[in-house]
Amino acid sequence: MSLPSSRQESPPESTVASAATVTVFASPTSWIESDALAQCDRMAALDGMIHVAAMPDLHPGKGAPIGAAMASSVLYPFLVGSDIGCGIAVFPIDLKRPVPARLAARFPDLDRPLDPERDADDPAWSVVAGDIPAGHPDGLGTVGRGNHFVELARIDTVFEPGHASRLGLAGGDLVLIVHSGSRGLGERILRAHTEVHGAGPAPDPAAYLAAHDAAVRWGSLNRRLMAARVAHALGAEPTEPVVDQCHNLVEVRDGAYLHRKGAAPGDGGDVLVAGTRGTHSYLVATHAGPEANHSVAHGAGRKMSRADALRRGRVKHTVEELRRTPVGSLVVCGDRQLLFEEAPAAYKRIEQVIADLVAHGLATPVASTVPLVTYKTADLGSAPRRDRRDHRRKRGRP
Repeated sequence: MSLPSSRQESPPESTVASAATVTVFASPTSWIESDALAQCDRMAALDGMIHVAAMPDLHPGKGAPIGAAMASSVLYPFLVGSDIGCGIAVFPIDLKRPVPARLAARFPDLDRPLDPERDADDPAWSVVAGDIPAGHPDGLGTVGRGNHFVELARIDTVFEPGHASRLGLAGGDLVLIVHSGSRGLGERILRAHTEVHGAGPAPDPAAYLAAHDAAVRWGSLNRRLMAARVAHALGAEPTEPVVDQCHNLVEVRDGAYLHRKGAAPGDGGDVLVAGTRGTHSYLVATHAGPEANHSVAHGAGRKMSRADALRRGRVKHTVEELRRTPVGSLVVCGDRQLLFEEAPAAYKRIEQVIADLVAHGLATPVASTVPLVTYKTADLGSAPRRDRRDHRRKRGRP
């Protein structure tokens, strides 16, 4: 059963003897599942764990909580997971007369990877400087599934005009928000570890960190490539990101391994805390200290499991209803099940997450964004039959 968090601002001790401390940065009225809190306590009991900081978007994950930053003297690859380098980047984009219905139809197929040889003349490659990290071309320029997305959004309310101006942003400006990670590369790195060591620590932290760092760079490159692909498809020039923060990673800090699983670095940079495809997102300036493991929330956080969202959504909504959001934006998604799993109602209220970050002194809102078009997967159902055949043929080519 899901219950609101009863934990207060002071760091409560885990119920497990000799476990690390656990701090939950959420108000008593915020929705925090008991299973997620139990996972935090289990992580606190791991050998070498020092402190677990749970963000207001905390929710249960596979083996480890999502929305947590965990400091330990031991490096645990499973605390980062398979999507190493997953993060959110924000790219300014200059479009004239942005009509969502027209622009949605022009989004490229971000399920189809860019092949360095077959697609050598694609203009998106112009954003690549140097070699592809880890020499891993598979999946480049693709968004993936789950909660990943590419979104055309508009800067709505500006709370800190001076800060926004320093980023080159103002009310009414358009941005591309890209949320994705290292795709198959991160999965390969975790699998190589778990097949031998399971959920145990990395026997050679330096070797894991070298592979991990390449995956983090790969994820950032992937976000740039997708932004460039979309910009060219919409008739605009690619730009440099004003924000690009990873929220699945481990770093060495203060002599410990700081694992972040669905938690963004909060030590002075700017972070886009994603809402849902039917709500605002928030660009925030961060100032989280050691009690929060120098971290902030990365998004709204799931309130329902995927199975629950699918079951409840099919009762309440049609597919067409979910393709137009409460804020009037459009969703490009050819996967009907994913439409229900990722419905806005499956997530917590982003306003409450932001309020908790502010109340605990972890972040200050700079600006909000409102979605115009959110891309999840290619919607081939509306494409001409010949185009669908061409798409399948191209995806099948090596």
